[in-house]
Amino acid sequence: MSSEPDDTTLAPPAGEQIHLPEPSLLPVLNAIGLAIAIIGIPISRVIVIVGLVLFLVTAAIWIAKTRREMDELPLDHSAGH
Repeated sequence: MSSEPDDTTLAPPAGEQIHLPEPSLLPVLNAIGLAIAIIGIPISRVIVIVGLVLFLVTAAIWIAKTRREMDELPLDHSAGH
């Protein structure tokens, strides 16, 4: 018998977990708002405004939520590692 370690003991330690965003309806609502605004162009200014408001509100909430999630990540996270 040899005293050399087998391949299973030479495996590198587990790295940092992959961060995945939480499931959200914000991207869908954002796209719906943009679609409503575009469809409303030939129909009515009111429809355009409603679509743009929905688009802008969901975009602002989505950005704020993403910033909060990014702030919760560990300080030593960096791309490319």
